[in-house]
Amino acid sequence: MNPTEARDLKAVLSEKARAAGFDAIGITRPGAAKESVPHFREFLNLGRQGDMHWLSEKADRRADPLVLWPEVKSLILLGMNYGPDENPLEKLRLRSHGNISCYAHGRDYHDLVKRRLKQVARWLHGETGAGVKVFVDTAPVLEKPLAASAGLGWQGKHTNLVSRRYGSWLFLGAIFTEIPLPFDVPEDNHCGTCRACLDICPTRAFPGPYQLDARRCISYLTIEHKGHIAAEFRKPMGNRIYGCDDCLAVCPWNKWAQAAREAAFAPSTDKYGNALADLLRLDDAAFRLRFAGSPVKRTGRDRFVRNCLIAAGNSGDASLLDVILPLLRDASPLVRAMAVWAVRQLAPAPRLAAVREHCLMQESDPEVRAEWDEVMAP
Repeated sequence: MNPTEARDLKAVLSEKARAAGFDAIGITRPGAAKESVPHFREFLNLGRQGDMHWLSEKADRRADPLVLWPEVKSLILLGMNYGPDENPLEKLRLRSHGNISCYAHGRDYHDLVKRRLKQVARWLHGETGAGVKVFVDTAPVLEKPLAASAGLGWQGKHTNLVSRRYGSWLFLGAIFTEIPLPFDVPEDNHCGTCRACLDICPTRAFPGPYQLDARRCISYLTIEHKGHIAAEFRKPMGNRIYGCDDCLAVCPWNKWAQAAREAAFAPSTDKYGNALADLLRLDDAAFRLRFAGSPVKRTGRDRFVRNCLIAAGNSGDASLLDVILPLLRDASPLVRAMAVWAVRQLAPAPRLAAVREHCLMQESDPEVRAEWDEVMAP
């Protein structure tokens, strides 16, 4: 393929991508993320990935796309806008409601983005006969530095991609191909001296600019972390029950962002205003039904209710005790432990002491017993 043919193919590819629902497209070389690899290795060496063991298990593939696929010649990075139609930070004031991250208001983006990527990739393969592979963010690809190299935006001080046109709100996907296509110019970093994303973080998850300790991140704690959430993070979590948008929402570049045009990302009424009183009543079957097709479903009922109990404890709403107290006898230790913590925040001392004596006699889990020990600590 000569240079003119490659440029023409790229132009048609861009049209096909936008027709498939993608809002941004750029092309970069396989080695484009090499400068980010030392930072990624440091992140892993410091253990900042927490429970996300798959990051280290496939580190070599993430570091070099040629390890993933030696024949690849071009990386096509695509972005789909999921911008909210209002400021996500406003929902933090609704203390009796659980706050779910913007990206999870609608259908699971992994499925939708992958389906659209395959649509574009099938066209490209049919047009050229060349091999193609598609990747969404569950695959071993450093998609954010690659997207920056492809001109979709730049990695901000919070380590997420920022776009001059779409702000913080782009889902990313990639198509790898054997075709040598013209590369795009990387986007400059436009963060300047701004530190808004670093300063707003409730749990101080950023050791410094362009560094993230996932173990302190509310998104990690509420979605990825499988165990008990440490006491130091519970109050800062507020009413965040699945993910956190603070560092994304505060970015000044969002002033040019647009609401998502993809209908599947629009919030459904029942998931947007989640009353904690309703969520705390969910058993496993009801949880699966309520969040069918949503990324929230992958946390499982026990971790989700764990998060909701922390939000309930932070709500100041003593009327929630009626739905919290039965959870002191829940089958899951994760749930029981956070039910203890929530009761401790909301119940008057005499009631707390009476409940403690009854429950402690039946409790065998050491983590839950430790929470009860804290109840009567001076």
